[in-house]
Amino acid sequence: MENKAGIDNRAIGQRIREERGKLGLSREEFAEVIGLSDYYVGQLERGERQMSLTALVKVVNCLHVPLDYLVFGKASDSSCYIHEVNNVYDICGGNKDKEIDSLLNKCSPKELELVKKLIKTVLPYMSKN
Repeated sequence: MENKAGIDNRAIGQRIREERGKLGLSREEFAEVIGLSDYYVGQLERGERQMSLTALVKVVNCLHVPLDYLVFGKASDSSCYIHEVNNVYDICGGNKDKEIDSLLNKCSPKELELVKKLIKTVLPYMSKN
């Protein structure tokens, strides 16, 4: 669903769903973290609804993605984010933080799950500067 401004709500919804999946959050968990209803988030993810500016800010802050990526599909800046793939933590596209890496490598699988949940809980509330 593309509007007059050339914004593709379905593509935005797909990116929200993909990024939410990378964080391992269910739609219900994501909705709770950003303070929106599960039904509303579902509409956004299906591209049935265009979000308000307030909702957009909540979504990008929670997902830790640049606004231009979420809206247009590509980032114009070189923002740095941490992503986990198969228990390997990639920081800034390969620039590893040795202290974090060392600490994570000492964790058991159960401890890693707890660390991931803590990070997912805290990150949406941290301001980006």
